[in-house]
Amino acid sequence: MPCLSRIFSAKKEASLAADNPLFQVMKSQHITIKDIANELGFSISTVSRALKDHPDINGDTKRRVQELARRLNYTPNPIALSLKNRSSGIVGVIVPEVVHYFFATVICGIEEVAERNGYSLMLVQSSEQLLKEITAVTTIVNGRVDGVLASISKQTNSYEHFQKLMDTNIPIVFFDRVADGIDAMHVTVTDFAGAYDATIHLVEQGCRNIVHFYGPQNRTIYKNRLAGYLQALTDAGLPHLTIAADSMDEGRRQTELLVQQGTEFDAIFAVNDFTAAGAMLALKRAGRKIPQDVALVGFADESITQMLEPNLTSVHQPGFEMGQQAMELLIRQINSDEKLPSEQIVLNTTLMVRDSSRRKPE
Repeated sequence: MPCLSRIFSAKKEASLAADNPLFQVMKSQHITIKDIANELGFSISTVSRALKDHPDINGDTKRRVQELARRLNYTPNPIALSLKNRSSGIVGVIVPEVVHYFFATVICGIEEVAERNGYSLMLVQSSEQLLKEITAVTTIVNGRVDGVLASISKQTNSYEHFQKLMDTNIPIVFFDRVADGIDAMHVTVTDFAGAYDATIHLVEQGCRNIVHFYGPQNRTIYKNRLAGYLQALTDAGLPHLTIAADSMDEGRRQTELLVQQGTEFDAIFAVNDFTAAGAMLALKRAGRKIPQDVALVGFADESITQMLEPNLTSVHQPGFEMGQQAMELLIRQINSDEKLPSEQIVLNTTLMVRDSSRRKPE
């Protein structure tokens, strides 16, 4: 039987006297949450929440914890409490580029949950550069943030700067672009399924020579989009042609090369909407009709999709919801007294069919 049970059993409690040597020893030692947890066989987190009358803890558990705390004259350690409460109320957010509509919607989702829970945001962009990303991490940590939300730059191929955050127990959640090999919570979308759906849609519209402009393969999202495209064409028994291009300039330049070289193609599935926009510009300059000669699909459903002529078919990513979910995961970590298991949330994508790929009536 644990020591505390022997000392504070109901039978002996009344006989304890102020001059009892054993009682004096107990009085001289500061009782901690850990002592109470060990005595009752509960986790430290459970005891902490029971003492705070948290609604997630059942009534019997609260009663047992609070009764023992009273009997032991438990009081919170003022030093530990001051450390725990040394909260800045600020969350750091690192994004590749704020200018993108997708990341802007993610930030709006983060902000909605942050404001509701009393947090402010410190926003830093990496501009798709590793060195700027490392500087951003340093800036955010120096700002005494309570946690970090991050989406990795295209250049990033090592993650020591993020691992240092985790090693110092700063909560972190990755969204959209994650750090492979780091055991952290993250929120992503079904990139493979989105790319598969986009490619199959082009097949169903009668396209037989579909080109994919793919992104940097050091990022999981781009690997998954390429894999979804390849799987769809394998299932359809059609050939594939993949070209590295992940910007508006590259989309335009690579499309011009395809036309100049006389490559036979009747559709382009681009890794993002800006690359698709560049391809659209090149096709128009070459006199190719969209979608009659070449059908076109992008990914992300940026705001430009409906500004282009024709409107661009694209795979929609729920950016606002991604931001909300990421912030909620981070708050759970910030409020937890113990390390939580890494949780991965995957949100569904939706193909938004518009005029750039619609060859057949729906």
